[in-house]
Amino acid sequence: MELDPRLTFETFVVGPANRLAAAAARRAADSPGVNYNPLFLYSDSGLGKSHILSAIAHRSQKNHPERNVLYQPLEVHLGELTQALERGEDQDLHSRYEALDILLLDDVQFLTGQSQAQEMLLRTLDRITARGGQVVLASDRPPSEIDGLDSRLLSRFSGGLIVDIGTPDLETRVAILHRKTEARGGMLEPGVAEALARTPFRNVRELQGALNRVLVLQELEGRPVSVEELPSVVGTVGSGGGVRTASDPRSGTQPEWRRGVQAARAEAEGAGFVTRRLDRLLESGGEPRDWQQVLRRFRLDTERMREIREQLDLLGNPWPEAAATLLKDPDRLEESEALLASARERNRPFTHLGEGPTLEDLEGTVPALALRAADRLLRADRPDYNPLYLHATDSAFALGLLEAVGRTHLARNPDARVGLISVSAFAEEFIRAISDGVAGAWRERWWSVEVLLLHDLEQLANLERAQDEFFHLFEALRRRNSRIFLASDRAPSAIRAVDDRLRSRFEGGLVLDLGEGRLPDWSRPEGDGIGVPSRPEEDVSTAGMRSAVKVSDSASRSGDASPATPTLPDGARVAPAGPMTAPPLEDSDGDDDLAVLRELAGVGRIGGEDEPDQDGGEPRQTSARRPASDSRSPDGGWSPSRERVIWDWPSVEDRIVEGF
Repeated sequence: MELDPRLTFETFVVGPANRLAAAAARRAADSPGVNYNPLFLYSDSGLGKSHILSAIAHRSQKNHPERNVLYQPLEVHLGELTQALERGEDQDLHSRYEALDILLLDDVQFLTGQSQAQEMLLRTLDRITARGGQVVLASDRPPSEIDGLDSRLLSRFSGGLIVDIGTPDLETRVAILHRKTEARGGMLEPGVAEALARTPFRNVRELQGALNRVLVLQELEGRPVSVEELPSVVGTVGSGGGVRTASDPRSGTQPEWRRGVQAARAEAEGAGFVTRRLDRLLESGGEPRDWQQVLRRFRLDTERMREIREQLDLLGNPWPEAAATLLKDPDRLEESEALLASARERNRPFTHLGEGPTLEDLEGTVPALALRAADRLLRADRPDYNPLYLHATDSAFALGLLEAVGRTHLARNPDARVGLISVSAFAEEFIRAISDGVAGAWRERWWSVEVLLLHDLEQLANLERAQDEFFHLFEALRRRNSRIFLASDRAPSAIRAVDDRLRSRFEGGLVLDLGEGRLPDWSRPEGDGIGVPSRPEEDVSTAGMRSAVKVSDSASRSGDASPATPTLPDGARVAPAGPMTAPPLEDSDGDDDLAVLRELAGVGRIGGEDEPDQDGGEPRQTSARRPASDSRSPDGGWSPSRERVIWDWPSVEDRIVEGF
């Protein structure tokens, strides 16, 4: 099909009603098959769908002449397919389509009732998209309203981007008139474009027809048309801007209902609202029986639209492009209410972390390794481990450490988004979001957190849908470099009925067992909750740690009793040991890898016998006294003898030490 050289992006006037469609179309032309595929545009007739399709073809051919682009109305496309089938040339035609970089199909609504045509189109779409080609479709209605549309086609359309092109507002219509006039080399008297833009035409095509009459009259008579002459030229606009009918130019003789509808229409249009509902009343032959009720309902809907716009502005309007189109059309009030509900969900605050201890306040109460690991994950630009999985016999102990992590991060970054939630509350939130129709906004809210604190992970068992949602949340946060802290009363391997994808990600970070420790009373706020009570002076004995550390080959061969500088391999886990006194956090700064790793090397699991868990689970290690063969390291810290170090490597190859 030959393209109209006038229908380009340069001649397309962009306004709030078509901004999203124009932006998506430009992207489809510049990067076919990359962003939205297929791109489905729909609107009432005469609002620019065909112009956009032509503009895509022009832009692609201008910037990338080597691309193969085809623009066809659907009827022409299906006619070619049918003729090819009758002649037995369908394979040649399919090969032609497979070679396309961009396919542009107009008037897709004609698929109604054509099952064979739908089947052929489905195959065409699959062939083009399979090789990375772009498909752009245009229709006068959304896919869901095309009668008898094959569910597979509906699924394909919905999998891309579906965009509504709305009726242009007053300012955009004025800009269109000026652009068309300049393209024709003409001029308009002051006020003529504005008066024409207020004309109750149903679409841009009719508006352009009125402009053509004005320009032709000016060319024939060699003089400009004034605002006062417009009623006789186009038959719908009076000098005062009020709407008249061509058959009854004397406004005083108009019936009351028509004057009332016209006044309401002029007011709504001046405020930027789409007036299709009132246009239908004006187009009716006689007096509509319920015109007063229609007017009253229309005014209520426009007022509600204003309220929604104000509330969205207060919420920061997370989706301005969608709002710009919706909030101008009172017939889409239900969609606008849904947008507001989603914005409220998107901006709903996270659980407030009240006064309480930070990581620094928990020195000597929580194993120093856990404190250092948490602090390191918060500070690192590119963390070596993420998530940090903490488990303790007392789940409140692990939760208390998570809360301290959140307070620490908020103290350093007051505007940060920190999300603290239990697994059961997470699942309940998800169910509520689905029932309220705001699941997308709920996901956006959680996917925006900088620090996720999820506790009671043992509750994941048998929550299949919640597990799937958490997996996607986990992946989204890791892509954003957000930090993930998890807490449970058991190790990842002990949580039953958990998706293997989740379990592998838990274990792929850093797993620490906090043992049977408890947070002392001083670590919890008292009274009015202002400040944190001071800690007792005496040492606090906590559960020890065993560490997966890699001792250098030279140290292993030399028999040197001093601990070598270790490194922690990816995926290595750290589990509990016997009692130990945690060294103070101030002994090393947060960036001193050597100090942290020395601590890892200086903690071991010693003595003790395996005994069955009280709940019938995996055996656990009981604590024991440090054997006499254990020694002090040069810096004064305790370290186990090398015979008592527990090695726990992610891969068998790393366990082989040369010289054994």
